Amino acid sequence: MTNLGRLYSMLDGVKLPDDLPYSQVSSWELRFLYLLGRHRLTGEDRLVELGSGGGGSTYALALGLRDSPVFDEKTGRLHAYDFFHVGKGTFATEKFFSAGSKPADGDTSFLDDFRERLHPFLPFLEIHAGDIWQTSDPDDTSPIEFLHIDIAKTARVFRCVSERFLTRLRPGSVVLHQDFAGPRLPWLHHSTGALLPYIEIAGPPIRSTLAFEVTKPIPEDVLRRISEDAFTYEEKLKLISAVQERVDRDHTGGIPFKSVLELAKAYVAHYDGRHKQAWSIARKLTDDEYLSRTRADHFEQLRTAYEKDGGSAGSGSLLTRLSKKFAGR
Repeated sequence: MTNLGRLYSMLDGVKLPDDLPYSQVSSWELRFLYLLGRHRLTGEDRLVELGSGGGGSTYALALGLRDSPVFDEKTGRLHAYDFFHVGKGTFATEKFFSAGSKPADGDTSFLDDFRERLHPFLPFLEIHAGDIWQTSDPDDTSPIEFLHIDIAKTARVFRCVSERFLTRLRPGSVVLHQDFAGPRLPWLHHSTGALLPYIEIAGPPIRSTLAFEVTKPIPEDVLRRISEDAFTYEEKLKLISAVQERVDRDHTGGIPFKSVLELAKAYVAHYDGRHKQAWSIARKLTDDEYLSRTRADHFEQLRTAYEKDGGSAGSGSLLTRLSKKFAGR
């Protein structure tokens, strides 16, 4: 069992406050964050959360740090990065406002709500509000002890994450990929494949989150190829296949990651303009119960792109057919 893997057995015993700030991650993931703060992290190097949202994950982690016997609130810092705005391109929900919706005056910022919710931890919480390309320091080379990535929803943002944060990982660093169950974000998957020789995966994903620890120094060339997206189409597929050999279902058995990662391969092809190949990969997965129930819009997107590219995938809306198929089960 890995060092991080020892925390799995403790998940059921974690009791978080009932009034925890709203979060889009599961209660399992919040408990794991608490356990990391309580039992694993020290704060001697940087603790970084990319994509703090409404504060639920930040609160769980900060609570664990406050309960830790080794974290020093006077010197340790938890760095929280987010737009802290709702609107197009932010991937934020109005539920991040304390009132549950955007104010009547149209203000799109929920930063004040975030500060209010995280008030108990403000002495050791450093907030970075805005576009991560503007709020992160390209010259900062300080080692990162903990990196929670819940912000890499686009290739543009992932490039910033890889250039300015992955390069600061050292042996012993802990990384959480919260969106690992997202097939539309294949950069998370093939970059993890590239890192496999230098990391140890904690165990099954905690719902959508893959956790791993860096065990060896990551070569600069590997980090450069990740940040520059310098892997070929074929290499990306092989790297994702390597992850499939290591990751099966999540810790509850509910998310079939092998299938999720196979659909991520379809998105590698899709983003590369290979719509025939993308649909060829995806259509074989339409009978997967989990994917047909949760990713019907993904199949529709890939099918539509294939048809616009001159292919023919049959008649009728795939979204409708998948919905009917699932409803009939």
